[in-house]
Amino acid sequence: MQLTFHGAAGGVTGSCTLVQTERARVLIDCGMFQGGAAAEALNRRPLPFDPATLDAVILTHAHLDHSGRLPLLTRRGFRGRIWCTPPTIALTEILLRDSAYLQVEQSTRCLRRRTRGGRPLQTRCIDPLYTDEDVSATLRRLSSCAYGKAQEVAPGVSMRFVDAGHILGSASLMLTLSDKGQTRNIHFSADIGEKGSPLLPDPHPLPDADAIILESTYGDRDHRPLDETLVQFRSVIDQSRKSGGKILIPTFAIGRTQSLIYHLSQMHHRGELNGMPVFVDSPMAVDATRLYQSHRELFDDEAKAAMAFGCNPLTFPSLRLTRTGDESRAINSVSGPAIIMAPAGMCTGGRILHHLRHGLYKPQNHVIIAGFQSHGSLGRRLVEGAAQVRIMGEVIAVRASIHTMGGFSAHAGRTSLIAWARAASAGRMPRHWFLNHGEDRPRQALADAISRTLGVSPHLPMLGQTFTLD
Repeated sequence: MQLTFHGAAGGVTGSCTLVQTERARVLIDCGMFQGGAAAEALNRRPLPFDPATLDAVILTHAHLDHSGRLPLLTRRGFRGRIWCTPPTIALTEILLRDSAYLQVEQSTRCLRRRTRGGRPLQTRCIDPLYTDEDVSATLRRLSSCAYGKAQEVAPGVSMRFVDAGHILGSASLMLTLSDKGQTRNIHFSADIGEKGSPLLPDPHPLPDADAIILESTYGDRDHRPLDETLVQFRSVIDQSRKSGGKILIPTFAIGRTQSLIYHLSQMHHRGELNGMPVFVDSPMAVDATRLYQSHRELFDDEAKAAMAFGCNPLTFPSLRLTRTGDESRAINSVSGPAIIMAPAGMCTGGRILHHLRHGLYKPQNHVIIAGFQSHGSLGRRLVEGAAQVRIMGEVIAVRASIHTMGGFSAHAGRTSLIAWARAASAGRMPRHWFLNHGEDRPRQALADAISRTLGVSPHLPMLGQTFTLD
């Protein structure tokens, strides 16, 4: 039995782990690398395995860093089933179709610019990774499996999902391997939500494991407590109201957007917004929000109680959901204070770039960074205090106030990760520990903490590294 880490090893994107036995080959996630030119190069390299030899793929949740290269598998010969929870099927369609559209658009713009400028054409610039046709072929391979249900996915391989509390439909995974008279339980945490986050239940640890693969995105720090983060959020809103400036929030269309809508809805009902308009500028985020509302059975008890009293936590009167390009451009002409949420969450593309281009140079404006920013991303440069940035070929001065609010994160902080690890090892200590989905410093810090608290030494796999499970 072997594990090979083909992504999210020393980084937080490109999740992709191959599980092999004598009888089966199963892939856990096949995500896109994100964060700049180096990440794009990784996406464009040949896959390090033959997709046609895979028996199945298991998708833990819809985010592109876990699902974004699935169409490449289909294009290059994968013909098996892709297992995921029912909400993940719908969210994956939203994300992958948008991803394909943006890639085709980017390629078209690149070709047009180079043709107009008389410059040599570059193939990698012209060709998208995949098209909507590839996405359609991939979606036909998605098969649903509910939380808690045992499902055989390949000869001698069965799985069970539990709620990871990260986004709607997100799952941690128990994988049971039977081979040569031996049985091993491998548990993948995937992305774990922070305990006490709104809308979704807290993550469920998985006991009785022989091996654990644990995410480590924030392995070196805890988030600011949510109640303190909300105080900071209200303070920025007050500053915006006094200065007449706008609040720009780069946000992930799925997960982060809905949690922020929830908090803003609570503020509205407490009379704290005073009618300030809130724009969610993303067709994808609009669709995802409506999907969240159709799966209320997966909400946590607090959100269910609000719904029972007739209070929809995902809407309020001053919320504006914009779809079209014309509606998006019209936001720039809105005078006075306003909140604008738009993807991409790391400012690597999407409508947020247009809003930053129009708003970063204005000192009365504010930018709230509410999620992880990978190396090489525009969001990371803003967090690190860049005085000016290049957006859509134009140099923009950074005069707006930049606020980092980690308390809104959909990822568990250091203490929660250690608590998850402790609960997962209760009763039986796993023989093998692996830390993935984290940059080197955070995962080393988490490894040190787990070693001190549990007395084990986790492996820190590198890209392409294989481990044998005894």
